[in-house]
Amino acid sequence: MPSAPETLVVGSGPDARSIALLVDEGVGPALLWLGGFRSDMTGSKAEALAEWGRRNGRRVVRFDYSGHGASGGLFTDGTISRWAEEAEAVLDRFTEGPVVLVGSSMGGWIALLLARRLQAADRADRLAGLVLIAPAPDFATRLMEPAFTEAMRRELAATGSVRLPSAYADEPTVITRAFLDDGARNTVLDDDIRIGAPVHIVQGMQDPDVPYAHALLLVDRLVHDDVVVTLVKDGDHRLSRPEDIARILAAVAEMGQR
Repeated sequence: MPSAPETLVVGSGPDARSIALLVDEGVGPALLWLGGFRSDMTGSKAEALAEWGRRNGRRVVRFDYSGHGASGGLFTDGTISRWAEEAEAVLDRFTEGPVVLVGSSMGGWIALLLARRLQAADRADRLAGLVLIAPAPDFATRLMEPAFTEAMRRELAATGSVRLPSAYADEPTVITRAFLDDGARNTVLDDDIRIGAPVHIVQGMQDPDVPYAHALLLVDRLVHDDVVVTLVKDGDHRLSRPEDIARILAAVAEMGQR
């Protein structure tokens, strides 16, 4: 049976925001869904993961970052640090024991930051594995800002934000200088990455937003871990076709056995 919505307050005082969650009960390792930039927890991949969890008796936790979906807060207040803090709060409050992080696009970056935080806190045993779907670590500095036109750069310098057209929404996406600066402080691809758990990456080779070379760079940085890469020759960034979702769920199922 589908879960009922729950909420979690993250932060305090003026920084407090109400985070909306959907939790499907089951046994572990729990699956924590980490969605993409401007995506929400009711997207097709997230729903497919929850349905798979219900069929297989696995606990699945989904949530919306602040400024996304059913959660409170403004999107323009969002930063990678802020959303990673929310992911860690959800993990601590709604999961126990080893967890498989399932991160899509920006959620892949959040998953890597969460893994780094757990390592730093000597809690790496909380990680059972990562399944990363078209992961976009460091996209603010490596993919987004380098593609700005001169007009965009002038707008950003003059106003502190820039409006970018989106292929996934009717209205443009507002990117703030604060978001870009925070992204630069949270880069993960400049050095080797240690997860301490297996990683499976599913990446489309026709992805116009996150080139598959970006995923291969991530593989190069994961020098200490067991990494499997599934390249989908005709796959785009969404990876939401039935055959794509079947590959993702197969990776999730295998992760629970590794």
